[in-house]
Amino acid sequence: MASLWAQGFLLVTIVMTAARGSVEKELPSECRAFLYMGTPPVGLENHSLQKICQRYNSKARYVTLYDTTNHVPVYSAYVFKRSDGEKRVDVPWMYEPQLSTMSDTGDMQAFPRGYMHRNFEDAQAVLDDYTNAVFYERGHLNPDEHQADPDDKASTYTLTNVVPQVREFSTSVWKVQEHIVRRRLNNYCRGTAYVVTGIVTSGNMIRRHNIDRVAVPKYLWSAYCCTDYDHNAPFGERYKFPAFAHYGLNENENNQVLELSVKKLEEFLQRSTFVDKNFQIFMDDCVQPPSALH
Repeated sequence: MASLWAQGFLLVTIVMTAARGSVEKELPSECRAFLYMGTPPVGLENHSLQKICQRYNSKARYVTLYDTTNHVPVYSAYVFKRSDGEKRVDVPWMYEPQLSTMSDTGDMQAFPRGYMHRNFEDAQAVLDDYTNAVFYERGHLNPDEHQADPDDKASTYTLTNVVPQVREFSTSVWKVQEHIVRRRLNNYCRGTAYVVTGIVTSGNMIRRHNIDRVAVPKYLWSAYCCTDYDHNAPFGERYKFPAFAHYGLNENENNQVLELSVKKLEEFLQRSTFVDKNFQIFMDDCVQPPSALH
């Protein structure tokens, strides 16, 4: 199975898509602010994947590494914002104009009526891909409940930030874990918390018109980094700083989420997906810099 995942992602290397605006190899400084030490995860550079500086209302909101062949994000990286967990429910689903063949804006946009195939479908998922996918729902990687500002919440409702999640998994254990992380960071992270949430593909695809369209994840994973935290927190929470991680199997049975160190997660992903032996989610594994120790 691992070979199938590797083969699927190796196909990405021969696909070239139009790059406009903030869809580029080098992220602008305003989007590097969402990455710990301004550095994205390493070990993915040899694959032809698109880095997207996700923009909404003319402002950068977070970063996504997007697979334009399998039409799913590989990960979204964002800064956690202290939140009450409420969802933004009045937002239309959006697409990324910078991945279309015709673009005059860097901001994500709501799907227009009667959109043309040539403008949207080649490089990204569209609403029709999920219409008959009865076993799956559109699951956020950057969840709206980890944001506070209404526009930050709204910006998570783009198809470049979602993957097919099995309904029973999405609405139960994965959602519970998002709540747990939100409460933990709300209560014990004093400074900035950087989060990266990604997937491991399964080889299965959502098909439409007998064409493979959207890769279905086998696993979802997430890791956070907060070097400025409450050292007086209860031990059960304190040992999960400055960084911790979790992953879960995207199935409707045997649902559980395993919490583990970031290093253990990296080792798991090296065994399970296409990342190389130098794969690292956070620079220096989120070790506190010397200045933070004084």
